[in-house]
Amino acid sequence: MKHTFTTPIIDTIAEIRNRIRELKNKNLIIGFVPTMGALHAGHESLIEKARQECGAVIVSIFVNPTQFGPNEDFGKYPRQLEADREICSRHGVDLIFAPEPEQMYPQAAGPITTVVPPETFRNRLCGETRKGHFNGVATVVLKLFNIITPDRAYFGKKDAQQLLIIKKMVKDLDIPVEIAGCETVREPGGLACSSRNKYLTEEAGKKAASIYEALKTLEKQYNSGLDLASELISVSGRILHPDIEVEYFEAIDIENFQAVKKVQKGTLIAIAVKLGGVRLIDNIIID
Repeated sequence: MKHTFTTPIIDTIAEIRNRIRELKNKNLIIGFVPTMGALHAGHESLIEKARQECGAVIVSIFVNPTQFGPNEDFGKYPRQLEADREICSRHGVDLIFAPEPEQMYPQAAGPITTVVPPETFRNRLCGETRKGHFNGVATVVLKLFNIITPDRAYFGKKDAQQLLIIKKMVKDLDIPVEIAGCETVREPGGLACSSRNKYLTEEAGKKAASIYEALKTLEKQYNSGLDLASELISVSGRILHPDIEVEYFEAIDIENFQAVKKVQKGTLIAIAVKLGGVRLIDNIIID
C-alpha cells in the first residue's frame, strides 16, 4: 500500500524554527538525522531508529561546501531531493530542512566563526589528507544543532572519526543533545553503504567488497592470538583487491585518537581507500 503522507521541505532557517516550535509545544521529543542527501539504506536505518525513539523526526539535506577541499567532489556530489523526499515520506519524517548554501553561509556576512576540533582528532586519518574537513563538519553540525535544537541526533558508525569528533564537541561545549551512534549498514557483499557507492561500476563494487573482508580478517587474526597492529594490518591488507589504493589502514585508540602498537578490545580499525577514483572508508571496533 502506497503511503499518502508527503514530508514538507523547508528551505529557510526562520521557517524550520517556526515548525519546530510547533512540534515542541506538543511536548514531542525531537529526533534529528543530518545528511547530505542521496539517501541510502544506511540513512534509512538512522531515520527508522529516530522514528522508533522520538515523537517527531527532522532530516536535514544539505551538501555542505565547507567540508569539501578544492579538488574534492562537491560539484558532482549526488543531489536527488525529490527521491530523498520520497524515502523520508515513506518513513514518516515530519520535516526536511533543505537550505541553499546562501541560507547557511550568507555571503554578505563575510568570514564566519568556525568550530575547530582538537588537533589530535581533526588531523589524523581522513583529516590528514582532507585538511579543514572536520572544521567544516563540526561547524555545520553545530549550526544545525542550533537551528533544529533536537533532543537526539543520529549518526552512522561508518564515519567513526566524524562521530567521535561530534561526541567530543557536544561534551566539551555543553550542547544539550544526545548523540546516538548507529551500526553500519552494508550491501550484500559487505561494502558499507555510502552515497559515493553510486560512482562505482558493478565490477568495482565487487572489488570494493574486499575492504570489509580485510577488516574481518584482521578481527579473526586478533581473535586467534595476534595483537601487534603492524602485523595484523600487514596480513589483512593482503586481502584487499590489487586495484585498491590504500590511503590509510590504522589501529586507533578511540579515547585519544592516537595510533596503537597493540590491538585490544575497543580498538578502532579504520581504513580509507581509492578505487576507480572513488574514495571509500570503513571501520570496525574490536569486540
